[in-house]
Amino acid sequence: MFSIQNLSVSFSGNELFKNINFLINEKDRIGLVGKNGAGKSTLLKIIIGAQVADLGEVVIPSSKTVGYLPQEMLFTDSKSIIGETLTAFDEVLELQKELDELNDYFTHSQDFESVEYLRKLERHHWINDHLSLLNTGSMEGDAEKTLMGLGFERKDFGNPTSTLSGGWRMRIELAKILLKRPDLLLLDEPTNHLDIESIQWLENLLSVWHGAIVLISHDRNFLDRVTTRTIEISLGRIRDYKFSYSQYVEVRQNELKQNESEYNNQQKQIKEIEDFIERFRYKATKAKQVQSRLKMLDKMDKVELETVDASAMHFRFPPAPPSGKVALEIENYSKSYGDKTVLKDLNLIIKKNDFIAFVGRNGEGKSTLIKSIVGLIDYEGEIKRGYNVSIGYYAQNQTDMLDLEKTVLETIDDAAVGDIRKNIRGILGSFLFGEEDIDKKVKVLSGGEKARLSLAKMLLTPVNLLILDEPTNHLDMVSKDILKNALLQYNGTLILVSHDRDFLRGLSDVTYEFRNQKLIEHLGGIDLFLEKRALENLQALEEVKKTKAAEAKNVDNSNKTVYLEKKERDKLERKLKKEINRLEEVITSLEHQIADSQTKLANPELYGIDLSNSMFFDEFKKLEKELEKALEVWERAQIDYDVEFGEV
Repeated sequence: MFSIQNLSVSFSGNELFKNINFLINEKDRIGLVGKNGAGKSTLLKIIIGAQVADLGEVVIPSSKTVGYLPQEMLFTDSKSIIGETLTAFDEVLELQKELDELNDYFTHSQDFESVEYLRKLERHHWINDHLSLLNTGSMEGDAEKTLMGLGFERKDFGNPTSTLSGGWRMRIELAKILLKRPDLLLLDEPTNHLDIESIQWLENLLSVWHGAIVLISHDRNFLDRVTTRTIEISLGRIRDYKFSYSQYVEVRQNELKQNESEYNNQQKQIKEIEDFIERFRYKATKAKQVQSRLKMLDKMDKVELETVDASAMHFRFPPAPPSGKVALEIENYSKSYGDKTVLKDLNLIIKKNDFIAFVGRNGEGKSTLIKSIVGLIDYEGEIKRGYNVSIGYYAQNQTDMLDLEKTVLETIDDAAVGDIRKNIRGILGSFLFGEEDIDKKVKVLSGGEKARLSLAKMLLTPVNLLILDEPTNHLDMVSKDILKNALLQYNGTLILVSHDRDFLRGLSDVTYEFRNQKLIEHLGGIDLFLEKRALENLQALEEVKKTKAAEAKNVDNSNKTVYLEKKERDKLERKLKKEINRLEEVITSLEHQIADSQTKLANPELYGIDLSNSMFFDEFKKLEKELEKALEVWERAQIDYDVEFGEV
């Protein structure tokens, strides 16, 4: 059991949190949540001892180990990938050496009753138990398995770590921590540098973790699949819930509603009592009743209205300028880095108002294609923008592209042109930069503040093609929801790269998977894509099992795998049918709305329509465009279904 006792921390006179207390039990799976700046990362640093609290203490039993993954690290090592990962077992090697020395001591010692003998015996038992827990029998095999789970390929294990990006280097640090199997695992945004497949692998591993976990993440799906307890930090206080994240949100909202209702009811009651006292205070015949009510007020347990941090950015993307029907056309595109081919012979047409998602393992070429589209790198083939297409680009390292020496106001002022320069203070206010913040230099901003500033810059110029590469990194839950809502209202074309499944949900009509130098089209959103990939993985597993069975010649002809495959296939078929039915309902609704509009156009006087008002015609054209797009998606869904399952 780990104990956090009466912790208080202040920065520049502002209290981050005050007198917080909680216990971490041996098997706890805790999600630490709260807005950016609430103190989550600071709390982890205090637990690990990297930062000192103003008051209070953290009690960690001497026999327990703690592993900590920060959000970012600086790296200077130059070992190979596998060599650096195997340093996770340095402690094991030291313990094995100590165990050999203890065994030698016991062989030659005869002083069985001495304090030293008993102390060494206790240490001997602990080392044996700890080595057993660490499962040291196959260190290199475990290291390879963990690296592959986190997205590395076996052929690259010998490459020097100095050639890796910061994100891939963070994966090695995560692998080392997991291999050490600490009793308490502290993870600060571990999914920031992982793709969807690696996140799912990590979820499965953490769900059966032997010890306790305290996890900071802004990935709802990840929190829900890993955690069973949620601790919220808000306005210097903590609240502890025995639920995973989604259930916590529901319970917390109900608590706030109930608190507000109880507060309002009591305030109404208090006012009624006070009105009675004021009305009859000086009437002798009512003195007894007045005294009774005064005592009632005095004894009343006052309901305090809970203080909630309601601050949140609010914005909408500017209306997209008019453009042609095709936003982007990619023909015979290929890209190589030296001898390594990343993408080969790609062809893709992105139409106006398409919302598409790019997914796939890191290193498969998602950011490479995007950088080619916006003209940052050269390539083979042709990428043609449609008529009057203007691009707004949010890079994966967008916050690194800010000038650290500029102030917040200078950053926006320098980027703004035209009449919008008059509104830059209002734009900054929408992104939670008040008057006290606008003169801060960018270099002192947190990761979340830099992300908000980068988003604010995107509002300065209206565009009709938004390209967002991992825009949710460093954004808290509330900010992610606001960004998603703004994108849902955007009337242009969207290309979105993200590993956040909850954020992707509902934001794309088509999902393009980058795999083996190619693009694979999956109609529908992220959930349908994950269903398909799960089915493919199951089929691949079945092929492996068949191969092994043929080699062994002693096969258990169980139908379990076939049954599971059929079950997954049936599930996918139902999902595709459901999507087709949903699209047909949308098409029917749009057709009815268009027919209704046509009836009104035919008889404008009867329906009181002013034909000189362009709003009616704009809405009519919008309905026609929505119908055209819905029919296109429906047709592609039908084709997809026919390919997978035959005719409907």
